[in-house]
Amino acid sequence: MRIVSYNVNGLRSAMTKGFTEWLQSDPADIICLQEIKAHKDNVDYQQFEALGFEHYWYPAQKKGYSGVAVLTKIKPDNVQYGNGHMQSDAEGRVIRLDFGDITLINVYIPSGTSGDDRQTYKYQWLDEFFNYLEQLKVTRPNIIVCGDYNICHKAIDIHDPVGNKNSTGFLPEERAWMDKLFSNGFVDTFRHYHPEPHQYSWWSFRANARNNNKGWRIDYINVTSPLQERLKDAQIWQQVKHSDHCPVFLHLGS
Repeated sequence: MRIVSYNVNGLRSAMTKGFTEWLQSDPADIICLQEIKAHKDNVDYQQFEALGFEHYWYPAQKKGYSGVAVLTKIKPDNVQYGNGHMQSDAEGRVIRLDFGDITLINVYIPSGTSGDDRQTYKYQWLDEFFNYLEQLKVTRPNIIVCGDYNICHKAIDIHDPVGNKNSTGFLPEERAWMDKLFSNGFVDTFRHYHPEPHQYSWWSFRANARNNNKGWRIDYINVTSPLQERLKDAQIWQQVKHSDHCPVFLHLGS
C-alpha cells in the first residue's frame, strides 16, 4: 500500500498546475487530499476515474474552504465521513476509510492563523480528535493518520524555531499535543527513516521561501505502533509543486 498525503490548497487550482498529469506517473495507490476548497460536482473528477481511482469527498459546507478527499485504486471496505463533532464536520476535516485490518484517516487540522478564536478552537479540535483516536484504537488498532496537521513537532521541523516560538503551528501547547500523540502509540513515519534537518512540506508564498527552503514540516503520515514493522519507506517530495505544500509519502508492506 503506497499512500500520499497532499494539501493541494485548492484542488481546481492544483489541476491547472499539472496535478492530474502528476497522477499519471502513478505516485501512489491512495492519494489523500486536504484543503480541496471544492465540491465533487465542481471538479472534473472523470480525469481521476480515467486513471483508475475511486474517489470519496468530504467538502466543507462553506464554499471555497477546507475539505478533504481521497482518491484510491484500492477499494475500501468502509467509508465514514466526519468524526461526530458538529463544527469539525461542517468544515470537512476528517474522512475515514477501512482497508481490511487497516484504518486510514485523512485529516485537515485547523490552522489557528486567523485569530485567537480559531486558535482556541484548534485546541478544542485537537482534544476532540485525540479522544476520537483513542476510542477507535480499541476496535481498530492498525491506524494511519495522514494529513495537514498544521503543527511543527520539534525545532528540526521548522526553519526558524527561535523566530517562530510564538507562532501558531509551533506553540508549546500544540507541540505538547504532538508529544502526547507519539507517546500514546503513534509513530512519526518520516522521522523513522529521516533524522536529518531541513526537511519541510510547506513554505510561505512570501520572500521566495520555497526556493530558499525556509519551510515548515506540518504534513505527516503517522501510524500506530502495530504497523511499525510493516513500514517500508517514507519520503517528502519537495520537488512536486502544485501547491504551497508538497506531498508526503508512505510505503506500507503487507
